[in-house]
Amino acid sequence: MRKVLRGAAMAAMAGLITYGGWSATATADVPETDEEIKLVIMGYSGDNIIMYIYGGLLEKLGYNVEYVPADYLGQFAGIEAGDLHIGSPGWDTTAKAALEAAWATGDVLNMGDMGIAVNEDWWYPLYVKESCPGLPNWEALKNPDCVAALATAETSPKARFLSGPIEWGGHDAERIEALGLDFEVIHAGSDGALTAEFVGAMQRQDAIVGWTWEPFWLSALYEGEFVEWPAYDDACYDDPSWGPNSDMAFDCGRPNGFMWKTAWAGGEAIWPKAYDVLRQYQLDSKTMGEMVYRADVDGVPTEQVAADWIAANEATWKPWLD
Repeated sequence: MRKVLRGAAMAAMAGLITYGGWSATATADVPETDEEIKLVIMGYSGDNIIMYIYGGLLEKLGYNVEYVPADYLGQFAGIEAGDLHIGSPGWDTTAKAALEAAWATGDVLNMGDMGIAVNEDWWYPLYVKESCPGLPNWEALKNPDCVAALATAETSPKARFLSGPIEWGGHDAERIEALGLDFEVIHAGSDGALTAEFVGAMQRQDAIVGWTWEPFWLSALYEGEFVEWPAYDDACYDDPSWGPNSDMAFDCGRPNGFMWKTAWAGGEAIWPKAYDVLRQYQLDSKTMGEMVYRADVDGVPTEQVAADWIAANEATWKPWLD
């Protein structure tokens, strides 16, 4: 956990404050309080870069910022209770239901989308089609030869689906059961472990199917495809009679959509300017993919990636702070 404390200079809130080459005249009411605003960080570099950029912008306004590790789906209960204040982005692909439930409480605010469209599902390198002819149609995964090619010592005789960390959710086990696939879900310990295993398998030309997403450098750099499932509908998750299996839910692909910003409703009266900045805060998919590549492939710490973006993009973020 990283805690950022204001120095003595913050006592001069009405004076000139200079941070990293950007100067602004602080007003008497920003920051409105010394109370720390708690931002969620979690187990994915991309989301953490987003949060470090936002936190860095708040620091320019003089806020005390605390970065609090939390579970991706579990964060919403903490935000609802006011123990956490600003959520890590929730993706429609995996958190659609959790987001809607959180917003329905009235204690969690929908602060708008990040401007980043997302896709997230099962992905394979193109050469896997040699072992599983018929891909990207999901029914190719039922072929016994395909199952055998994707099996590992850990899962044999079942094929392996390499999933993300278990806290990411995703309903993959439910989908496997509903669609009658002979697969076992194996969870990677982190996003780094997941991508490292993908890259290693591709270097060896081993057959592999696993969780990948967009925007992300892996699916941009390597030739591959997403599995095509029965198209998502809200009824797929809620109504077992919907879809190809009339007895079970989750017999479809994941929803597509956006990243969404969330915040504790009680915080708007405490940090109104910080909430205004969050509502305006936007990034694009290309920028996001490039920043994640710097962190995951080039090995640049996520906090540094965020600081570099802030340093290079004053014209973008300065209006959010004015």
